Amino acid sequence: MSYAENTSVSVAKSKAEIEDILGRYHADRILQASEDGRAVVGFELAQRRMQFTLRLPLRGDFAIREDHWGHKYKRTPEKQQEMWEQACRSQWRALFLTIKAKLVSVESGVETIEEAFLAQTIVPGVKGTFADWAIPAIVKAYEGGNLPPMLPARGQT
Repeated sequence: MSYAENTSVSVAKSKAEIEDILGRYHADRILQASEDGRAVVGFELAQRRMQFTLRLPLRGDFAIREDHWGHKYKRTPEKQQEMWEQACRSQWRALFLTIKAKLVSVESGVETIEEAFLAQTIVPGVKGTFADWAIPAIVKAYEGGNLPPMLPARGQT
């Protein structure tokens, strides 16, 4: 079950709440853009540029349903639209909660802005976010299989 799977909060309200909470925490240059299959929310906070890319379903993702016997049925266009809208509402609510949680974490001193938004930080000279750069490097490192122990030796941090 995904977060806010049955939310009735509209996409427009979630977008407005994202913009509102970013403003309350003094973010500026707030950008929201979307196209089929994805949306981007970008902003600047504490002289750092952040970008969240939200994967959204395509309307066609809901064209076919399969019952528990494996039989496939075509959904009506109305049902496809209804399911697509619900999935988009759920994704936008989850993004709002994610951004809010990170901002609260920073405000509470649990993390710094850099720690909370590390993955979403746009790095000068790198195409995309820190995560876009780091994830392939992490995958490669793990494929090598030379991992350090889970606990460092006594006296090391």
